[in-house]
Amino acid sequence: MRRNNRHTLSHRTFAWVVAAVVVAAGSAILVASDAAPDRIPSLVTWTPDNIAVATSGDAFRGMLLAKRCDHCHGSEGFTAVGSTPNLAGMNKLAIWKQLEDFRSHKRNSRVMEPIAESLSSRDVADVVSYYADLPVFTDPQDNRVFPEAQPDAGHAAIASRLVTFGDGERGIPPCQSCHGPVAYRVGVPSLASQNGDYVLNQLEAFADRGRANDINMPMRTISALLSVDERKALAEYYGAGLGLQPAGASGAK
Repeated sequence: MRRNNRHTLSHRTFAWVVAAVVVAAGSAILVASDAAPDRIPSLVTWTPDNIAVATSGDAFRGMLLAKRCDHCHGSEGFTAVGSTPNLAGMNKLAIWKQLEDFRSHKRNSRVMEPIAESLSSRDVADVVSYYADLPVFTDPQDNRVFPEAQPDAGHAAIASRLVTFGDGERGIPPCQSCHGPVAYRVGVPSLASQNGDYVLNQLEAFADRGRANDINMPMRTISALLSVDERKALAEYYGAGLGLQPAGASGAK
């Protein structure tokens, strides 16, 4: 009789364990399925149709729509706040992707998400066209902080090396391989006339995964491999306008 009770208890214990495993597995599946969309960095795909939409805006209409953007990004696409990005001269595909990422909440910003959501597809294309067509040379009407102070020799040397050669031992490619030898390449955010504080904030956001809208994770991977000092050196380099020079031409040794 006792033996049968033991067998019954053993069967019950086994059943409870199995049930617990099933429930845990089911919960894990549900969590994974809920989290899966968050792992998609961007909903943008570079199809011929999307490229056509992104590059077919009306710059004049975009100028009228962009009046609401002047407060932060400046009336000429150059801002007086170093932590805010300059948009003048940014190529169309780069701006379009960022606005689309804000609209789909793949890039987070309490300010930009509602603004991007309020724009129609045509509005986005028009605003993109306006900023892309703005000149980057100094205008008496703007109130830019760019270019900022030149970095010290040590930081200039660190940044110049990373921009030109990267660091093969750590698997870090040169910045110019994506952003171009003069900090400009179609489809990639331009760093040629970007504020240093903004660059630093984005490098830090990529490093700690606070920003995760980079397709195939190049910026999250590279930023995490950079030291705090290296991220600061790169921000100072680009913020001082040294990205406008051909890579390696800053004279830093």
